[in-house]
Amino acid sequence: MTELTILMPCLNEAETLERCIVKAQDYLARSGISGEVLISDNGSTDGSQAIAERLGARVVHAPRRGYGAALIAGIEGAHGRYIIMGDSDDSYDFSRLDGFVAELRAGADLVMGNRFRGGVAKGAMPPLHRYLGNPVLSGIGRIFFGAPVGDFHCGLRGFSRTAIRGLDLRAPGMEFASEMVVKATLAGLTIREVPTTLSPDGRSRPPHLKSWRDGWKHLKLLLTFAPHWLFFYPGAVLAAAGTLIFGRLLGGPVQIAGATFDIAALILASALILIGFQLTCFYALARCHAERSGLMPATPRFRRLSGHITVDKACQIGAALLVAGIIAAIGSVVMWSRANFGDLDPSVIARPAAFAVVSAALGVQAITSGFLWGLLSGNEESATARSPAVDAVRAT
Repeated sequence: MTELTILMPCLNEAETLERCIVKAQDYLARSGISGEVLISDNGSTDGSQAIAERLGARVVHAPRRGYGAALIAGIEGAHGRYIIMGDSDDSYDFSRLDGFVAELRAGADLVMGNRFRGGVAKGAMPPLHRYLGNPVLSGIGRIFFGAPVGDFHCGLRGFSRTAIRGLDLRAPGMEFASEMVVKATLAGLTIREVPTTLSPDGRSRPPHLKSWRDGWKHLKLLLTFAPHWLFFYPGAVLAAAGTLIFGRLLGGPVQIAGATFDIAALILASALILIGFQLTCFYALARCHAERSGLMPATPRFRRLSGHITVDKACQIGAALLVAGIIAAIGSVVMWSRANFGDLDPSVIARPAAFAVVSAALGVQAITSGFLWGLLSGNEESATARSPAVDAVRAT
């Protein structure tokens, strides 16, 4: 059985591909490991495929363009129990893979290279990536997911083929690097790091990576897999702050350090409540969709929470808020009628009107979010009575 596949994605790397393949083959021969060198070609037009075949490397063709797409095709086509992947631009040394193999044999599911611990040669990494992009994105990844990884974007990494295939990786572009780490962390895989050196690549053409475009893709992926950071935490803070301010201002203006807070602050608090509540609803809906679609693993905590959420409860809470808003609106109209529908003191009429708007809006949000929750969670039966007509429609 093949123990190790050394996988290299390739798109027009004729200048450097031979050096990478020779180093990888020398490593396999020197270490005595049963292995193969696999080139996942992404549509090269410079003869890279012929170079690989001439040197005895195996070539698989990845029809879908993109760094991640090439690696996904390579992982599927690999024969090895373990895979060590690395760029074919000669920036990584394929003759020094002992640390990766040792960690994989010791039981690690994913072994990440860390270029900041191993050393970045002069000119090997643009200052924008070294001092801003990589540290910031890696830091966000550690905070959001608790990943024990100091270099999220190192292109040299090893992994168990079975474990990584089980993650259902999908990202076609450079963000594939982050997706692998995030999903491995969420799935509870064993992750280790080894120091890795990065050298200047040997190409005369510009790299495929585009700093701002690919940086945004990485950040977007991190936020997508962290709905608690994207929706829940900001929503909870906004809703709590808005409720505190709104409740205090309903009784009248408030003076703090000589400044008077009145209607303008009340309007701001109303907006904070509505935005915060909507964000928390988005969190529940996004998490439900992510778990049911397999994007994120199910967690016992969220499963317990979701067990208490039903369409009926959401409608009951929403109806109560809606009724309270309608009553407050009627009270405001009555107050206006007592003034013969003339001008009113804004500081007086604005308070019940604001309460009516906020309460009614929260009620509508609760009801609509509840029905959407029912659809996403597969509990739509709780929203409507089962009938032969419903069953007939579902059967078709």
